[in-house]
Amino acid sequence: MSKVKKEEFKAFNVLVIGDYCTDKFVYGGAFRLAPEAPVPILNPTYSTTNPGMAGNVIANLQALGISTITLHNSENVIKTRYVDDRSGQILLRVDENDKIKRIESKVLQQISNNNLYGIKLDAIIISDYDKGFLEEDDIDFICKNNSNVFIDTKKIIDKWAKYASYIKINHIEYDRTEYTLKHLNIQDKLVITLSSDGCKHKNKTYPVQKVQIKDVSGAGDTFLSGLVAEYIRTKDIEQAILFAQECATIVVQKSGVSTI
Repeated sequence: MSKVKKEEFKAFNVLVIGDYCTDKFVYGGAFRLAPEAPVPILNPTYSTTNPGMAGNVIANLQALGISTITLHNSENVIKTRYVDDRSGQILLRVDENDKIKRIESKVLQQISNNNLYGIKLDAIIISDYDKGFLEEDDIDFICKNNSNVFIDTKKIIDKWAKYASYIKINHIEYDRTEYTLKHLNIQDKLVITLSSDGCKHKNKTYPVQKVQIKDVSGAGDTFLSGLVAEYIRTKDIEQAILFAQECATIVVQKSGVSTI
C-alpha cells in the first residue's frame, strides 16, 4: 500500500452524514438441508458486530487517522448476515428497523460554508442508503452551501446532486441511469466503480490488482473513505482514486465488514 502515514491525515476534519446501522455476521456450518424446505440449516458458532453504512465510512476514516464529525439516525438499524464459515457464502440477510426519521431542519441548516458548530470541515461525505435520513432536498442544500461534498447514494441521481464535487456510483447504478446522468452534464464528477475491473473517471479506466476476494461487504464505503481522505490531502482526484482502490483491495480480502 502507498506509504501514507496517519499523521498526514490528522489535521483534517470530515463530516459524515447519512444512514447508520449495525452490521452483524453470524458464522457457522451449513452441512444439510432442512427436511421441510430446500434451505440450508446453519449451526451458528460465533458472531461479530461492527458499524455499518455511514458507520463503516466513519470507521474507515478514523482508521486512517482523520477526525470525523457525524450526523446520522438514532434508530438502531441492524443488518444480520448468516454466513457459512467454510465457503464464506451468505445464506440469509435479515434487516431490522429499516425505516428511519428524516434529519431535523434546524440541524441541516447548520451545515454551511464548510462549517458545523464552529468546526471547519475539509470535506463532507453524504453516505445515503435511502433509508429516510436524507431526502433529495436535504442533499441539494448541502451541496449548494458547501464545497468538497462527496456523494454515495442509493437514490436515482438527478439535478439535486449536480452541485456535488464528486459522486461515487457503481457500474450497475450507472448503467440504469446513464441517459439521465449525461443530460445533467455531471460526467466529470462521476467516479464509477467497476467491481474487480477497477473504476472509471472521465472516460479513463483505472484497473485494480487482482486478489482473492473473501467478502465485498462494505468495500464501497472503504473506497469512498480512501478517496476523500487522499483527495483532501493531495487535491488530486487521480491519486485519490488509486489510493481508494488500494484501500478497497485490502478489505475485500477479509471476512465481514472490515476497515482499512
